[in-house]
Amino acid sequence: MVLSVGLLLLATGSLAYGSTGDFSAAELARGVGAFLGVGEDLGGSDQTILVLRLRRTVVAIGVGAALALSGALLQGIFRNALASPAVLGISTGASVGASIAILVVAGYGPSMVVAGALESAPFFVSLCSFAGAFLTTLVVNALGTRGGRISVPTLLLAGIAVNTCLGGLLVAMQSFAMSDNLEVAKALVSWTFGSLEDHGGARIAVVWGGLALSCVVLPLVARELDIFAGGEEDAASLGVHTTRVKLLTLGGAALAAASAVAVAGQIAFLGLVVPHLLRIWVGTSHRRLLPLSLIAGAVFLLAADLGQRLLLGHVDLRPGVLMSLVGGPFFLFLLMRSRRELRTW
Repeated sequence: MVLSVGLLLLATGSLAYGSTGDFSAAELARGVGAFLGVGEDLGGSDQTILVLRLRRTVVAIGVGAALALSGALLQGIFRNALASPAVLGISTGASVGASIAILVVAGYGPSMVVAGALESAPFFVSLCSFAGAFLTTLVVNALGTRGGRISVPTLLLAGIAVNTCLGGLLVAMQSFAMSDNLEVAKALVSWTFGSLEDHGGARIAVVWGGLALSCVVLPLVARELDIFAGGEEDAASLGVHTTRVKLLTLGGAALAAASAVAVAGQIAFLGLVVPHLLRIWVGTSHRRLLPLSLIAGAVFLLAADLGQRLLLGHVDLRPGVLMSLVGGPFFLFLLMRSRRELRTW
């Protein structure tokens, strides 16, 4: 109830306040009604501004929920509160796919491919981002599987190695573009900072569609992840199909993170911070933790976005940068507090 009320208040504030002006409650009701096809719009540029804020709010809710859910699933399967969606290279893989799409749209590629990409650039970038994320997940899963069994430590190390390789590829593409076309280089670098602006219906459908599909796995793994807390061997002895649970959990986490990155770029640490705070608040049961991560992630990202708009005004601090400023010190705090308990993954 607390999170739901907080989400409603933050969503209202996100619509009402901004650098281009504020809206009263009556104006909000009228403008949202006009957007839904009920009544007259606000007139002039006010209706356009409200629609842009509405899209930004809807994207922030979906992206925050997806990243937090991905982090909660990964922390549950790895049995380690320091895990995050970036561990498997999902975010970097999605960014590499998006960067390749941006280069194609900019004219670097066969003429027929470029022509087709230009007709639906947002969808093409999102599709390539999905492809990069899922291809990365498949590669890491193949490297971490032997004899039909998934080794969590091997999977984790494979994710770190693949993440490093993809990071080098991403920097290489940025360096190439910078020496040839500064505008393209700016677009590539901008993707790594994250963005909640300029999203139409297609990209909103991408993040919410991916999030909905990820939620399908929750009732299939929530109880099993609680049993996993005692160790994989104990879970297997209690009748848990460990391979199935791992595949479902990793697939759900990959889809959720890919949906967020495909639309908003890289927003780090949200998947680390939110599930950890929820464990302190509501306990470790995944039957509570996973659904609440959806609401808490949306609340966290909306609060950060609205806070920076109110405090910084016209200065637009990208969400990826903002989350790094918040999440970096939090990660160091967790690391220092847990250093006596840390073991090799």
